[in-house]
Amino acid sequence: MNVSQKVRVRFAPSPTGDLHIGGMRVALFNWLFARQQGGDFVMRIEDTDQARYKPESVRSIVEGLSWAGLDWDEGPFMEKSHIRENGECGPYFQSQRTEQYRKYVDELLEKGAAYHCFCTVERLEQMRKDQEARKAPPRYDRHCARLTAGEVKKKLDAHTPHVIRMKVPEQGRREVDDAVKGKVSFDLSLIDDQVLLKSDGFPTYHLAVVVDDHLMEITHVFRGEEWLPSTAKHLLLYEAFGWEQPQFGHLPLILAPDKTKLSKRHGAVSVLAFREAGYLPEALLNFTLLLGWNPGKGSEKEIFSKEEMMAHFSLAGIQTSPAIFNYEKLNWMNGQYLKRLSLRALTDDALPCLTEAGLLTRLEAEEWITADGRSVKRAYVEQAVALAQPRLMCVKDVVQESDLFFIELSYDARLLQWKQTGLANARARLLDVRGLIGTAETRDATPPTLEEKMKAWIREKGHDMGDVLWPLRVALTGREESPSPFEVMDVLGKEETIKRLDAAIEKLSNFSI
Repeated sequence: MNVSQKVRVRFAPSPTGDLHIGGMRVALFNWLFARQQGGDFVMRIEDTDQARYKPESVRSIVEGLSWAGLDWDEGPFMEKSHIRENGECGPYFQSQRTEQYRKYVDELLEKGAAYHCFCTVERLEQMRKDQEARKAPPRYDRHCARLTAGEVKKKLDAHTPHVIRMKVPEQGRREVDDAVKGKVSFDLSLIDDQVLLKSDGFPTYHLAVVVDDHLMEITHVFRGEEWLPSTAKHLLLYEAFGWEQPQFGHLPLILAPDKTKLSKRHGAVSVLAFREAGYLPEALLNFTLLLGWNPGKGSEKEIFSKEEMMAHFSLAGIQTSPAIFNYEKLNWMNGQYLKRLSLRALTDDALPCLTEAGLLTRLEAEEWITADGRSVKRAYVEQAVALAQPRLMCVKDVVQESDLFFIELSYDARLLQWKQTGLANARARLLDVRGLIGTAETRDATPPTLEEKMKAWIREKGHDMGDVLWPLRVALTGREESPSPFEVMDVLGKEETIKRLDAAIEKLSNFSI
């Protein structure tokens, strides 16, 4: 790469499915490098595999990166639900660039760096079987490379189906100074004569990627480690064309916790699936940054804003060993971001979840009906969400963490009993609490003040704390574990608190004590 040349990197996904977390990691590292260097970040859709092409995948890729907060300077983008293109190096869909590939294939044929292959599928299958029987490495036997010019012309004139293969030197080595792996050497005797142009006229990845990276003036290619073995073929193509090769960098694999390939059986793996599960884009981006990169020795920093990512990111920090996708760590990190989220923003995210779960039904802009039939304002919902916020790992957790504020409680009366004190004792203590809550001293008390006064009263009466607070907690929440009953009372308000206490007292009265 010319030192004075502007940095240009690209993210070039294949639209064969939803945007995978591994794809987002590739996009993020490219984006960070481009933004650090004042360069361009290009998106290109590599859709030459028409058999696996899914049109909806392009939308998923564009939507996923946009949701994650990664912007690009050239390529396809969404405009009013339609895919448009922006940039001077388009088209940015390889399927729309086939004429260019044909031109460069012809150049390779003229230079003797490629040749026509007319072998049938049947012949190739038999060749592979013979190689397996001899325990020989699987590679094309160059049958068609030995055809004379006259034989080739005759077959072409007869419109015999064919592909174009690159002619790999039978001996020698090629070396790449990889930005992540260091120096990597390839033995050319092990490299197959790769198909460059298929019989349907579409290029394979290897031809298209080299031609497009050159024409789009890509200076650095950062991609997954799975493409490292193919780099030898790409080096040979750059050499055959007489083009300067970009700087390569191959990112480590991402494995599941069990050290196998990360897949859907391990949990969510697509970016939009994480969005649907209630993860925040900032948290997912931060987590993705640490999949194969670290800020350096001695640094324990784990939370990075986008600005901090750009300030700290370096190619030297990319590790060579596989990264392990730890779902527990992702949940923890998402929880950290949820704790930092403003209550208004969190409530905005939580309301669709609460509505979908049937806990709330919207009446007006800022008013809802709860599942138990009460009319509540946004302030009530925000208070409920605020109590749940410290325990949330993802936004959808708000349903199970705050449903007690929107439903009619259902629980076994025996749950109200503290240890072995008996149900009659639980009923008596709840009657005491009900009376205490109605006094002038506690009517307008804040949770800390109410807690202080109630605990002072408990000590004065000589009761055990659990004797009173346990049945109070269960009466208000229907649960053994919950936020402080005093915080719950503050959200519910006096009327609903007394209603729930009365329901618990009646439940105990109707139970055979």
